[in-house]
Amino acid sequence: QVQLVESGGGLVQTGGSLRLSCAASGRTFGTYAMGWFRQAPGKEREFVAHISWSGSSTLYADYAKGRFTISRDNAKNTMYLQMNSLILEDTAVYYCAAARSRTIVEPATTDRYDYWGQGTQVTVSS
Repeated sequence: QVQLVESGGGLVQTGGSLRLSCAASGRTFGTYAMGWFRQAPGKEREFVAHISWSGSSTLYADYAKGRFTISRDNAKNTMYLQMNSLILEDTAVYYCAAARSRTIVEPATTDRYDYWGQGTQVTVSS
């Protein structure tokens, strides 16, 4: 069983930056593919970014490319999401997710992941 805890959310003005963290319990963190998703009020949960177990491969949603960077530190059992140039539409609850596999097919799909955190709120204001 893996427990995931997100942190780093908050209120930021448009154009600002935030760095989200996802701390995982367990000694097998380094073998899990990981991802970030987000959910805005009244909308479906959507894919943000994915990172492979080693960190050598990443995938981003189109809206995240060039603004967001996903990374991980397996020695610290932690994954990160650096978000820059934030816009109002980035307001959402951000969730981290882990898959019980080093690699997964269709990593942008929520049902590919086995563990989820409780989420951290990101609010972008004008």
